[in-house]
Amino acid sequence: MAAGKSVKIGILALVLGGFFAFWYFDVQSLLSFEALRGRSEDLEALRDANPLMIATVFFALYVAVTGLSLPGAAIMTLAGGAIFGFWTALLLVSFASSLGATLAFLVSRLLLRDWVQTRFRRQLKALNTGFSRDGAFYLFSLRLVPVFPFFVINLISGLLPISTLRFYWVSQLGMLPATAVYINAGTQLGQLESPAGILSPELLGSFVLLAVFPFIARALLNRIKARRQLARFTKPKKFDTNLVVIGAGSAGLVSSLIAATLKAKVTLIERHKMGGDCLNTGCVPSKAILRSAHVAEEMRRAPEFGLAPVEVSVNFPAVMERVQAKIAAIEPHDSVERFTSLGVDCVAGDAKIVSPWEVEVNGERISSRHIVIASGARARVPDITGLEDLDYLTSDTLWDIRELPRRFMVLGAGPIGCELAQAMASLGSEVTLVTHASRIMPREDEDASSLVHARLEKKGVKILTNCEPQSFARTESCQTAQCLQNGEALALEFDRLLLAVGRTPNIEGMGLEELGIGTTDRGTIEVDDYLQTVIPTIFACGDIVGPYQFTHVASHQAWFATVNALLGHLKRFRVDYSVIPWATFTSPEVARVGLSEDEAKAQDVDYEVTRYGIDDLDRAIADSEDEGFVKVLTEPGRDRILGATIVSAHAGDLIPEFVLAMKHGLGLNKILSTIHIYPTMGEANRFLAGEWKKARKPEKVLAWLERYQTWRRG
Repeated sequence: MAAGKSVKIGILALVLGGFFAFWYFDVQSLLSFEALRGRSEDLEALRDANPLMIATVFFALYVAVTGLSLPGAAIMTLAGGAIFGFWTALLLVSFASSLGATLAFLVSRLLLRDWVQTRFRRQLKALNTGFSRDGAFYLFSLRLVPVFPFFVINLISGLLPISTLRFYWVSQLGMLPATAVYINAGTQLGQLESPAGILSPELLGSFVLLAVFPFIARALLNRIKARRQLARFTKPKKFDTNLVVIGAGSAGLVSSLIAATLKAKVTLIERHKMGGDCLNTGCVPSKAILRSAHVAEEMRRAPEFGLAPVEVSVNFPAVMERVQAKIAAIEPHDSVERFTSLGVDCVAGDAKIVSPWEVEVNGERISSRHIVIASGARARVPDITGLEDLDYLTSDTLWDIRELPRRFMVLGAGPIGCELAQAMASLGSEVTLVTHASRIMPREDEDASSLVHARLEKKGVKILTNCEPQSFARTESCQTAQCLQNGEALALEFDRLLLAVGRTPNIEGMGLEELGIGTTDRGTIEVDDYLQTVIPTIFACGDIVGPYQFTHVASHQAWFATVNALLGHLKRFRVDYSVIPWATFTSPEVARVGLSEDEAKAQDVDYEVTRYGIDDLDRAIADSEDEGFVKVLTEPGRDRILGATIVSAHAGDLIPEFVLAMKHGLGLNKILSTIHIYPTMGEANRFLAGEWKKARKPEKVLAWLERYQTWRRG
């Protein structure tokens, strides 16, 4: 660390020394157009007397001027042409300018990159991503247009993710045309009135065309690549529809709705139930059962509120029938009738993509300009010995049972596992929650997961961390699991098992492999930043794509996939994952947006943390819900929000204020200055902002104010 600091100090001293010498010895006056014209004959005489020495000095001086980002490179290029002639000067200047530019690049990288990237990490995120992918194209284009100061390009490139070697060779090639023009002008120095006469509008126009050429070439290559992908298929002369959407879950429904809104003819294919997992087996039923469980828990808490104790008797079949009733009540929002009325042609059946423009369903082919795959995901079933012999449950099948299991084992302690473990415990099951991870809800910070852990244990849930089932078996009286916990054998007995170990994308049977559409290591469909697959007419969105398997993210992606499919030939939009919120609906709820502390540390992001305890909030105290906290990460010395975590009752309803703030660049000062209704849980956000402000109060100013107020009292 000390050695690195010494190197930086040494480089900085060298740069400052070069600047000082440049101005102190008035080198600038020697590197002027007038001085060059006046001394051209003297320079030619020196060259004739000792050509090798003059070439070496010229090369070294050129490297020094460009390496220190000093003015004069253009004049030296002219001088090179005047002194050495075209080809020798081109050789000298081309390599000297590239070496000097690389030195300036390295100086910028060593002295400034770490500070700039840390200080402006969020602002530079998109630029870093784009430059990592297309930096060579951007740099080459800028090098081709001499209007852009090359020294600025050197310094900025040093701050961005591009390798030194790539920077060098792209600079070498990119600067060559402009270098040749200036050297050629230098060979005719006597005819020039000023450097401004070198670049005519026509010549500048030519450079601009050269600059955009790489992007035109890449677009052409992409088009050729797309045509090659489509060449083995016969394109229909006419299309039955503009868009076929496969899957009527959240992503598919939104995609169809957007397409219909854009006046496209759209066909929606669903093989099971409209509404997909969210309506039928996911969000809606899980929240319905959580509500029943919450009411049961509230009844048990009657004495806390000054009420007589209540004997809670859970009618589990009635609870599950209520769940189905709530699904039925919401079904019309996602029904065939509603979407048909909106202009969507709804088809029931299994879809198979047989060409980039054709989908086969129920023995018939539908031709379409574009296809959007939104087939969702299903509960993952791990490969564990004996599991296939059990009548296990998943979040897809739990809703079919009508008898409350006495002993209920949940495998997996993510959001689904924790929510349903808590619900079943509140409804009367003896619940064991098993996870191979070191703690439950591992995606959240430890302070959040530990609070939920304690609440689950308080409700009677037995939690086994670092526990991995090795095999399952069924006996006459029960079902068993043989596990390893921290290396020790452990046997568990249970009546029903719920698998909550993630979800597997539904990619089978759709013809993706035959089309050459690839998948990632996670089993999701490979798409680009525009949600386009390798087949240019086919897009994908929702759980089939990831990286977030949330209903609201699926809806978000659906807009990008649909608009890019229907209007991408006019304007394309990169999908935006910059501000993604989510919530786990345990009691207390855990809601988050942006970075957690664990993620900030893992990504080496500097941050400051502010925390406000819900036990201080009047409404929470009045409601006997005074457990939890609001925690916000901000940029050091600024109120800009990097991430927020809320653990409390109604956390999912409180987090949108921080989502809005992050999306639109509003800081904690704005939240602090916004009036919040008293008494509400929402005041917690404002009090958090107040804690941030209090920790940064101007002590010196306040001390002077105290003196001033004392003086005012006489």
